[in-house]
Amino acid sequence: MKVFVFLALSIAFAYGDHVLDLNNGNFDTHVMDPKKNVLVEFYAPWCGHCKSLAPTYEKVAEAFQSESNCVVARVDADSEKELGRRFGVSGFPTIKFYSTDNKEGEEYSSGRSEQNFIDYLNEKCGTNRVSGGGVNDAAGRIDAFDEAAKKFMNSPDERDAVVADVTNAISNESDPDHKKSGEYYIKAMKKIQAKGDSYITSEVSRLERMLAGSMTAEKKDNMFKRKNILSQFAKAMQKEEL
Repeated sequence: MKVFVFLALSIAFAYGDHVLDLNNGNFDTHVMDPKKNVLVEFYAPWCGHCKSLAPTYEKVAEAFQSESNCVVARVDADSEKELGRRFGVSGFPTIKFYSTDNKEGEEYSSGRSEQNFIDYLNEKCGTNRVSGGGVNDAAGRIDAFDEAAKKFMNSPDERDAVVADVTNAISNESDPDHKKSGEYYIKAMKKIQAKGDSYITSEVSRLERMLAGSMTAEKKDNMFKRKNILSQFAKAMQKEEL
C-alpha cells in the first residue's frame, strides 16, 4: 500500500502544473469542445512507462500553455475506468489526439521525445511552438505577405500598390490571427515609407532589446511575431543590396 501511494505521488509531482487533469466530470467539457484540439494521455499511477514519460509530457504541456486551442491533458484511467472503456484503452500509456473535427480520437503513434510531441502538435494545431513555450521563426508570418514584403523592398516605385494589395487582402480575412499579422505587415510598410529602409534594422534591434527583458508570455509571443515579419523585409533588403 505504501509503495502504491509513493508511486501515485511521484507521478503526480513529475507532471507538475501544466498538464490538464481530466476525469469523468470534466472530460467532455474540454475534449469535446469543438474549438479545442486536445492531446490526452491515459495513464495508471503504477505504470513504469507512464512515470518515465511524465517529465517529458510536462515539458510539452509547458510549451503549449499559451495555446487555448491546443491542450495537453491526462486521465488516470486506472481510477476513471469508465473513460478507459469508452475509448478502448487496454494498455498504459495510451495517448490519443482529439482534434476539432474528430472527437473519436486518433491514436498517437509518433515518437515520445519532447520534440516529437511538439512537432506533432504544431502540425495538428497549426501552431509554432518551441520547447519552453516560445515561438519559432515562422510564427506570425504568412507566405503571401512574405512575397509582398519582398516585392515592397525590391520595387520602390510599386510600394503604394503593394500596400493597397495587402490592405485589400486582409479586409476579407476571417482568421483573426492572420488578420492581425497582415495589419502588422502593412504597419511595417508604412513605417518604412515614412522613415526609410533603416527603420527595419532599428526596429529589429529595439524588439531584441525588449525581448531580453521581463514580460508576459503573450507580449513576448507578439514581439517575436513582429520580429519574424520584419526579418522578411530585412532579408529582402539584404538581397537587394547584393
